[in-house]
Amino acid sequence: MTDSRTRSARISAASPALAFLPCTPLRLVASGVCAALLLGGCTVGPNFQRPSAPQVDAYEHAQPQATVATPATAGGQAQHFITGRDIPGDWWSVFHSKSLDELIALSLRNNPDLAAARAVLRQAHEATLAQRGAYWPQVSAGLSATRQQDPPGALAPVPSNNAFLYSLYTPQLSVSYAPDVFGLNRRTVEALKAQEEATGYQLAAAHISLSTNVVSAAVHEAALIAQVDATDKTIAIDQQMVEILRYQMGKGYASRLDLATQEAQLAQAQAALPPLQTALEQQRHALAVLTGRLPSQAPDVDFDLDTLRLPQDLPLSLPSQLVRQRPDVLQAQANLHAANAQVGVAIANRFPSFDITASIGSDALKLGQLFDADTGFWSLAGSLTAPIFHGGTLLHQQRGAEAALDASAAQYRSTVLGAFQNVADTLSALDHDAQALQAAGKAMDAARTSLDLIRRQYKVGYANDLALLGAEQALQQARIGLVQAQASRYTDTAALYQALGGGWWHRDDLPIDPAQPERHPNEP
Repeated sequence: MTDSRTRSARISAASPALAFLPCTPLRLVASGVCAALLLGGCTVGPNFQRPSAPQVDAYEHAQPQATVATPATAGGQAQHFITGRDIPGDWWSVFHSKSLDELIALSLRNNPDLAAARAVLRQAHEATLAQRGAYWPQVSAGLSATRQQDPPGALAPVPSNNAFLYSLYTPQLSVSYAPDVFGLNRRTVEALKAQEEATGYQLAAAHISLSTNVVSAAVHEAALIAQVDATDKTIAIDQQMVEILRYQMGKGYASRLDLATQEAQLAQAQAALPPLQTALEQQRHALAVLTGRLPSQAPDVDFDLDTLRLPQDLPLSLPSQLVRQRPDVLQAQANLHAANAQVGVAIANRFPSFDITASIGSDALKLGQLFDADTGFWSLAGSLTAPIFHGGTLLHQQRGAEAALDASAAQYRSTVLGAFQNVADTLSALDHDAQALQAAGKAMDAARTSLDLIRRQYKVGYANDLALLGAEQALQQARIGLVQAQASRYTDTAALYQALGGGWWHRDDLPIDPAQPERHPNEP
């Protein structure tokens, strides 16, 4: 409860402001309203306590410190994990691609889902401000004018001039106020403010997901372009081999089985091309939609994996930092805060409520008499309403709010577990991606060496056309495997930045205060 001496001091400090009021009734009304406005109270229900971070110092049992390197291969640099390093707001700039930067900037400006998330945040903010209005008295003014005639034989009262036909003018000022003695409104505002924070973190998550999806789509497009090119070359090689075998079979140097085997290989290569082309078109359509455009208006940008630079030093937030910066964890925490405040709302509904109303005005038969001393009226009233028997409704509403709080707490723990799993999975993927790229690089080197040797043999007559074409075909297959391994390294690098929170707290275009996770106000 607020200290009574503090409350009295507040009322005394406010009393000089009332001295300008000319009439005693008006001063009485205003004094009563001000006293009610300054009346303190208690806030029932539990105060929110932010959950503590998990007491761990690593994401995995055998957490890698660095990945293996694949020298002389694009995207083959070793990556080192720098514990505690902060994440930049424009984390995608680590790839050093101007085209990618421009595409993400375009998507952040035009993406409709992001615009919708911003609008929802504004809506939540206005809902909080609207509820804050209940802290203050509600003042309304009215003016009525009537023209009426009373029957001469009726017992109804008539004006003091005994006229049965008259006009009546009534201007009136009404004030109503509900003192928040037990914190019902404070808890309601607290819940709405927490819901607003949750909406803000949802916007941050959408922002990070959008930028990550653009990076992923661009990388996959570049990888698909390379795979389509390699598949086209493989088909061309298979067609040459089929023609050679047909010629050899006609001369009796090759069997029908050899030709059928090669024709089957050609058909398989041709069948692999349409799905790649479909996936490539879908990636381009996805990039168009991500940037807020129709598929027919896709940006005219063709990405090349060789133009991307793989970052060698990657940030790795401390586990204690992760729960303070991941938007989904902060959103779950804000939902937990809102559920906690709703318990206070349910408890406050079981306590008495107070209402104070006041009105002042004038009744006059002529407009010129509205402000005469004998035409004024005023009233001041207070009421108290206490729930006595509601059939258990209020009790069960409180228990329901407590159950919702338990559910929110469990959902928060689940979100934290999922966040740690996400980071651990991404670290494992980066480690294994480097190993896969190393193996793909070795396969590519072996295919190049084999092709080089066969070309030398071909020049001196020790290798035939089929052997040369077979080596070229093996090189294209190795190229496809290398491109897929490179793409995985880039996309999983982007996934790590997303898993660690994406640096949203450094963004000026997100209307979210980074200090909000530290503030949990229970008072207006």
